[in-house]
Amino acid sequence: MASTAWLEWCEQKTSSLASQELLRSLRTVTPSPHVASTVYVDETTHRQWVSNMPSVGEAPKVGMGAPVELAMFATNDYLGLSMHPAVRSAAAAAASEHGCGPRSSALVCGYTAAHRMLESSLAALKSSEECLLFPTGYAANLAVLGALADAEDCAIFSDELNHASIIDGSLLATRRRQGASLHIYRHNDLEHLDALLSASSAPRKLIVSDSLFSMDGDYADCAGLVQLRHRHGALLCLDEAHATLVCGEHGGGAAEAAGVAHEVDVHVGTLSKAFGAHGGFVATSAPLKQLLISRGRAGIYSTALPAPVLAAASAALEHATPALRAQLRANVDLFAQAAGLEPGGSHIVPIVVGDAAAALGASASLLRQGFHVPAIRPPTVPAGSSRLRIALSAAHSRAQITALAQALRATGVLSRRLPLFR
Repeated sequence: MASTAWLEWCEQKTSSLASQELLRSLRTVTPSPHVASTVYVDETTHRQWVSNMPSVGEAPKVGMGAPVELAMFATNDYLGLSMHPAVRSAAAAAASEHGCGPRSSALVCGYTAAHRMLESSLAALKSSEECLLFPTGYAANLAVLGALADAEDCAIFSDELNHASIIDGSLLATRRRQGASLHIYRHNDLEHLDALLSASSAPRKLIVSDSLFSMDGDYADCAGLVQLRHRHGALLCLDEAHATLVCGEHGGGAAEAAGVAHEVDVHVGTLSKAFGAHGGFVATSAPLKQLLISRGRAGIYSTALPAPVLAAASAALEHATPALRAQLRANVDLFAQAAGLEPGGSHIVPIVVGDAAAALGASASLLRQGFHVPAIRPPTVPAGSSRLRIALSAAHSRAQITALAQALRATGVLSRRLPLFR
């Protein structure tokens, strides 16, 4: 049992978060066994959720009324592959044959032929020489930045809206004794980045950016970043977590769509979004892979990915067809038209409403109408820019999309939405 001082500290911290509408909760949902865009919650959970009552993850109240069906516009399963029959069958067959495994880190005895085969396929997808798997995309970014930005002769140049894993990896690299320096450039402002690169005397310069920003839904200028890479002799690292399998003719990501995939030095990706599986990866050159194997702590000291996950990801890669990407694009266009938004955006649609309370209220209103659209609040986004984050999928039906647009109009957030970045 913790001491009184620790209990009082914990209570004070959680009370402060609650007063700012920043307290997070775990809500128990039951995924539909047939439809990737649908989940069910029991009536008690739904009632607590709508009321924003704190929850640490209570068990479902079975037999307490009919379950409430929710259309999920929160999932990152952008192609609906988590429910694809071939993906499910591959995972089940691997579990039956090999168990969950692999019972060890990759460097000890957890690396199998299935790991190698998936790495080779991902390297080809990214137009890279090699690829290395990680337990999560978060771990991949920590490993890359920790291994590459290992000393004061390196300078990191990071977009100010980069994902938390890039931020944390950068901070770990810069806070070590005689660590790298960190320079933050204004979001998607390549002139500012150019100026920072020009002013730096660091022998090694590392540019790192998301290719598709997860909370704003806009793309980085991949071609422009490649130009600066050449101009300044920098290494370019792109996190393609939200663009892989979705963008480009073959699903290689935003860099492929821009025609510069082969000029990106490091592609960071995840298997937990459009792949519908789990894990992370880094596609890069053979020398950099060797360095990551030897110095990437987030991979060295983690258990390797289990067999069912590898099988699911491999099957998802095989079945991520152009038709699915076209269906996602059609759904994006349909939602923009139905909601009166500008066309041509990505599958991530933020509706900025301002303060955290307003975002929670709008999300609760949508929950009452059968839609789960999460309220995104600080520190995930800057103060004053709390928002609804709509994630569209190829698995959404036309009826779900048009109904969500109608519900958003009824909620009033579309007419009150604020600019994305001020």
